[in-house]
Amino acid sequence: MPHTLIAYSSVDGQTLKICTRIQRVLEDAGRTVALLEIGARGACDAAQFDTIVVGASIRYGRHRTDVYRFIESNREILGRTRSAFFSVNVVARKAGKDAPDSNPYVRAFCRKTTWRPDEIGVFAGRIDYPRYGFIDRQVIRFIMWLTDGPTDPATCTEFTDWVAVDRFAHRVLDL
Repeated sequence: MPHTLIAYSSVDGQTLKICTRIQRVLEDAGRTVALLEIGARGACDAAQFDTIVVGASIRYGRHRTDVYRFIESNREILGRTRSAFFSVNVVARKAGKDAPDSNPYVRAFCRKTTWRPDEIGVFAGRIDYPRYGFIDRQVIRFIMWLTDGPTDPATCTEFTDWVAVDRFAHRVLDL
């Protein structure tokens, strides 16, 4: 039975939510799936998996440093294993920024790493103002104001296209 690792970095939980959706699709198709939070305590031997998916969220314009460390420390394994990467960012809510080749964060990721996954995806995330601390809430509201996004501090807006997540998961099955 194929074993898949889904390694993720999630700041507010939306990337994890997307990972669990991908996990369900893969498990429904007969795959064994392990979830690993990048940067969490405890080691994981990536070499024991025949497919590796890395999911990473954006916060303040960057993927977290732990994502790049994970990729670098597993570069040889990722190079010989079927693999996929996806980014979660609110910019992807906009047409023309919702594909890997047009999303600025995915493009920056590809420039910063030598890893070339077999499949790349990008998904819009979620804005959850009530969960944010005061400073994060104000900074994100300002960014949303600049980019014509939601700014009401009492709202939570999910932009994730779950059909696109399911399509990505099926592409992972086909690797």
